[in-house]
Amino acid sequence: MQFRFFTYPIWLGLFCYSIMSYGALNQPAQNALHMLDYISVDYPTFVQNGQVLDEQEYQEQQEFSQTVVKTLKTLPDHPEKDTLLQQAQKLVTQINNKEAGEVITTIANKIHNDLIQAYHLEIAPKNIPDIAIGKTLYQEHCANCHGVSGNGKGPNAESLDPLPTDFSDKTRQDQRSIYSLFNTLTLGVSGTAMPSFQENLSEDQRWAIAFFVSTFSATEKERSEGKTLWQQGIGKDVFTNLQILTSQTPKETKTQYGEQTQSILAYLRSDPNQINRGQSPLEFSQQRLKQSLEAYQQNNYPKAQQLAIEAYLEGFELIENNLDAIDSQLRLQVEQEMMAYRQMIHKKVSLDMLEQQYESLYHLLEKTQQRLQETELSTTAVVLSALTIIVREGLEAVLVIGALLSVLIRTQRRDGLLYVHAGWITALIFGGLTWLAATYFIKISGASREVTEGIAALIAMIILLYVGFWLHSKTYADGWQRFISKQVQGALNQKTLWALASLSFLAVYREAFETVLFYEALLTQVGIEGKNAVLWGFITGTGLLIILSSIIFYSSIRLPLKLFFSGTSTILALLAVILAGKGISALQEAGWIPLDSVTFPTIPLLGVYPNWQGLSLQAIVLALILLGFFYQNRIVQNDKATQ
Repeated sequence: MQFRFFTYPIWLGLFCYSIMSYGALNQPAQNALHMLDYISVDYPTFVQNGQVLDEQEYQEQQEFSQTVVKTLKTLPDHPEKDTLLQQAQKLVTQINNKEAGEVITTIANKIHNDLIQAYHLEIAPKNIPDIAIGKTLYQEHCANCHGVSGNGKGPNAESLDPLPTDFSDKTRQDQRSIYSLFNTLTLGVSGTAMPSFQENLSEDQRWAIAFFVSTFSATEKERSEGKTLWQQGIGKDVFTNLQILTSQTPKETKTQYGEQTQSILAYLRSDPNQINRGQSPLEFSQQRLKQSLEAYQQNNYPKAQQLAIEAYLEGFELIENNLDAIDSQLRLQVEQEMMAYRQMIHKKVSLDMLEQQYESLYHLLEKTQQRLQETELSTTAVVLSALTIIVREGLEAVLVIGALLSVLIRTQRRDGLLYVHAGWITALIFGGLTWLAATYFIKISGASREVTEGIAALIAMIILLYVGFWLHSKTYADGWQRFISKQVQGALNQKTLWALASLSFLAVYREAFETVLFYEALLTQVGIEGKNAVLWGFITGTGLLIILSSIIFYSSIRLPLKLFFSGTSTILALLAVILAGKGISALQEAGWIPLDSVTFPTIPLLGVYPNWQGLSLQAIVLALILLGFFYQNRIVQNDKATQ
């Protein structure tokens, strides 16, 4: 029974990690960002020329800065954590010394931005906000205090102390980002009439209000000028994604990029649909690589590495299947060069070397874009691509589940079939729930997907070894007879049953969510007219998997018992070696494990990749298998000798 209690947290843990890992530190970090925003905006108002203009507000600024330090101490360990704490302590000291407002704003903004970068915090909405909905919600929840036009003079304003914020005050609002407004809606403002809307409004609704409120401080003239500039292509290298749009203040934008860009920001705040409009996964990869190189040039190695990981997982990986149907060699070359680029960052090579690798990789991505554009996917190619996705991702699962079902049938333990079926059905349900959560509620990063797949693969590897050794112990007739005599009295050992169920679950869940993402990427490329081809490819691929599983099942149950057990245990042992390599590879793609290349063939089908981390684990697993089989054979021989 103990194994069952061990497998419950495995099943639930993998599911929860895949949908919740992104937000493990979200609340405390969000609180810290919220306080830093208020310090950067409010401090210059209440402390000028070393003089405190409002003692109560000044004490609040001191309290906020001290709370930031306490909050940062609660965050998980990180290479940048000590630096953040030092900066926060410096902020406390400077506020106590009544330093100039510009100094305090600068350091508060730096801590704010460094915190986001260090912990890769999500500061952008999952979906593009609807400004019209934001306007309606504002009128319903905010206008009574802040006024219809956002000037802080609503019907209830005079009765409030302090008075509501004037969102049309350009001087003040130029220092606020959309994320700052969203945070205020989420957390409220203590000591004021501003409540938290976290319980009353959904995240999407709060983002919609924040975007609408951000439009009050800009004029129609500014937005019109920004629209013209944007249509001319100006600013598209700056505002490449929603995170940049939500995190930039008008003042920061003007300082960094010029006054024209401030007008573009005003326009995009009023029409966020312009962000990422028509952006392909390859364009995303190119943008992230460029940002990665810029971070490396600034000696920000952790950020450079993270951006390089995103360039692959959130961009190129999504079109790999499409490219495979056209040019598999180019796909492999790009994949290897992207991995080499990340290795260079990890080793902190010279800037010249990394720039050369960047140029080479960037040209390869351009070549990939050209190949995809020149070679329109024919109906046949789309069908084959869709077929390949389901067959490639589902093959291992079919082999595992087919073998498990065969074992249970051959051992006449049909009571165990329920556990195997429960495992893969639960995996499909969890996979579907994960996809729904990622589509409608939260953002699941490519790294989280790979970590989930990697951990599932390594756990499955361990269970495969357990089941494989168990099967091998039944290879010999005497072992089989002892097994039958024990099991005639009752059901299979609970430990074994839950091992089978867990293996069935892991074999399916580790691929389920990613398979959906690959199909989404394929549908994006082929458009509406190609949907039928994708559907036929999926149906055909699923049919092939069913046929394959049937062949495995019906052929295996007709084999002699000894050959059946030895063959099945060998297949499961081979799958354990494969999953060892694939598990390490997935964790390397997520940046969890370093990658050191060696000269060795690449055989993805067998989970063989040319790096010593993956090959070492596969060698260890193979050695354990051989030792286990050898040990079992010795036991059988000793038993025969004593008879």
